Amino acid sequence: MDVVGVIPARYGSTRLAAKALADILGKPMIQHIYERAKEASSLDDVIVATDDERIKAAVDNFGGKAVLTSKEHTSGTERLTEVVFDLDVKVIVNIQGDEPLIHPAMINDVAMALLENPGLVMATLKRRIVDEAEYNNPNVVKVVTTKDNFALYFSRSPIPNTLRHNKEKPLALYKHIGIYAYTKDFLLTFKGLKSSRLEEAESLEQLRALEHGYAIKVLETGHDTVSVDTEADRQKVIAILKTRT
Repeated sequence: MDVVGVIPARYGSTRLAAKALADILGKPMIQHIYERAKEASSLDDVIVATDDERIKAAVDNFGGKAVLTSKEHTSGTERLTEVVFDLDVKVIVNIQGDEPLIHPAMINDVAMALLENPGLVMATLKRRIVDEAEYNNPNVVKVVTTKDNFALYFSRSPIPNTLRHNKEKPLALYKHIGIYAYTKDFLLTFKGLKSSRLEEAESLEQLRALEHGYAIKVLETGHDTVSVDTEADRQKVIAILKTRT
């Protein structure tokens, strides 16, 4: 296989219990994500990586593929590494298990970046910030990049600082969208890297790669997502989907 998409989905959640199974217009959230991933032409397979029989049963029930993983994993990256360890695959796409509005094109973009550029080992997405509230929201991760669109830094703080920018030539501000593609070799390497101080300070795992000197390609997308962490987020997604039906 060239590319496999893995959706890490754990049962426990601090703000929205069992959110992978949260009902969204008659389907569990994990089904929405799985079905959108299956529409991505770049993926040869889609697998849900879960720590709980209830999530696996829900995936089996709608005809998807799920694999039970260790309950000891502390991150989605660890969970997907267990799933792909024995697979003969070139690229793995980590598809977040709480973004039911993920667009197939977003998956294709990060996957093809690695397939078409052998020198790259990791890719992710950014989207232009148009709402000042997003820029100032610590729950929205911001990213700054080089002119060639490689990540310089990710932060929950408002970056770059806009106090001294030229209002006639405003800075482009970007939020990070947490979908990642890795080469299999790099994913196994990444899992073995020690947690970094910046990663711990920001609570952002991708900073581990930067602090250890690895480059992350950041592609701009016009698509947006909504991460479901609260009941309010679930209702927001429902409202958006109702406008599309």
